[in-house]
Amino acid sequence: MNLVENLEYNTERSQLIIPEYGRHFQKMVDHAVSIADREERNKVAKAIISVMGNLQPHLRDVPDFQHKLWDQLFIMSDFKLDVDSPFPITSKEMLQARPDPLEYPQNFPKYRFYGNNIKRMIDVAVKWEKGDMRDGLEYAIANHMKKCYLNWNKDTVDDKAIFKHLFELSNGEIDLASDGENLTDSGQFLKQRVTKSNRPSSSGKKGGRGSNRGKKRY
Repeated sequence: MNLVENLEYNTERSQLIIPEYGRHFQKMVDHAVSIADREERNKVAKAIISVMGNLQPHLRDVPDFQHKLWDQLFIMSDFKLDVDSPFPITSKEMLQARPDPLEYPQNFPKYRFYGNNIKRMIDVAVKWEKGDMRDGLEYAIANHMKKCYLNWNKDTVDDKAIFKHLFELSNGEIDLASDGENLTDSGQFLKQRVTKSNRPSSSGKKGGRGSNRGKKRY
C-alpha cells in the first residue's frame, strides 16, 4: 500500500528541458548543480558528458560534437552549472535571441511571373555599354519575358506589352518599342510547348517497362 501511495507521476515532476535524454540524465545534472565542491562538480560534469557521448559513440570524439554536448549540459542545468568548460559557454540570452527576419527575395513583385532572374539580367544589361552586344542581350531578355508571359497566360501577347514591362523593370533604361522590331511569334513559343508535352514517355514505348503485352497473368 505504501508503494502505491509513494508513486511519482510525470505530472508531479519538473518538466524536462531536453526530453531526449530522459529523467535520469536530468537528475544527474541537477545533482551536479547541487555539489558544493568545485573540483568534484567538474569531475561529475565530465562524467555526464562521457555518458552523453556514449549515446552516439561515432561522434563522441568529434570536437564540434563535444561542444554541442557541453552546450546541452548547460541548457539542462538552466545555466546554473558552474564548471570549467573546454569550450566557450553560450549564454542563455544568445540562445533565446530571435534571428533577424529574412527578406523575401522578390525584386519586383508586380510581375512575379517573369521571375527574379529576369530582373537580374536586366540589371546587368543596363550596365553594359550601348552597342550590338547590349542590343542582342536586350532582345534576348525581351524574348524570354515573352516566353515566361505565355507560360503564365497560356494565350497570346502583344509585343508592345512586353516592351512596356521591360521599360518599367529597367527604370526607363531599355526602350525597345521605338526600334520597330518584333519579337519571336507567340505561336512559335506555344508550338514548342505543345511539342514538348506530346513527347512519348519511356513507359509508353513498345517493349518498355510500361508495356504488359505478352506477359502471363495469373
